[in-house]
Amino acid sequence: MKSHKHKTPSPSVLQDIDAAIERRSGKGGVTDHAVVRTSKIAAEKKDVESNRAGFEYLDHTADVQLHAWDKDMKGALEQLVLSMFEYMTSLETVGIDPELSEQVGLNVKVEGHDLKSLIFNFLDEWLFIFHSNYFLVKEIDVSSLDLENYAIISSAKGEKIDLSKHSQGTEIKAITYSNMQIKETFQRCDLWVIVDI
Repeated sequence: MKSHKHKTPSPSVLQDIDAAIERRSGKGGVTDHAVVRTSKIAAEKKDVESNRAGFEYLDHTADVQLHAWDKDMKGALEQLVLSMFEYMTSLETVGIDPELSEQVGLNVKVEGHDLKSLIFNFLDEWLFIFHSNYFLVKEIDVSSLDLENYAIISSAKGEKIDLSKHSQGTEIKAITYSNMQIKETFQRCDLWVIVDI
């Protein structure tokens, strides 16, 4: 597949990325390949401590790290799925097929034995749906998030991939546990997940 083309983030966004990297790794700096994107869904949400819901991609050796955030865990999980699909194709070109969305994207349930396994299984299930049904997610709603029993129910809308319509980014082959991070504060939740490309 062709490599994903990205726009350079604004200086203020680069500063935010530098700060996040420094907090996470003790090192500052952003490579030319770090990308910040905000989905249309995220753009409609209100700022959270001057940061909108959204996601970015950070370089990682032979892989890519997805970083998603929102005001709470539910929103951050939604952004995480959108970031995964945006990495594979531009979501602006994805439409909604109501029939297919109902067949493959309605009330998808996943469980885990702890929070990290739940996040892993959640992303892995949506990646499996993509690989088995060629279904691109444009919108997603986490309708139920049970952190006591580690279960998520979510539904998504989208359409089947059409190479004449959808740009080819980089295919995500698998989700990993490597360096998975979860940071929750009173007003924000950040999730970092490395995926195999």
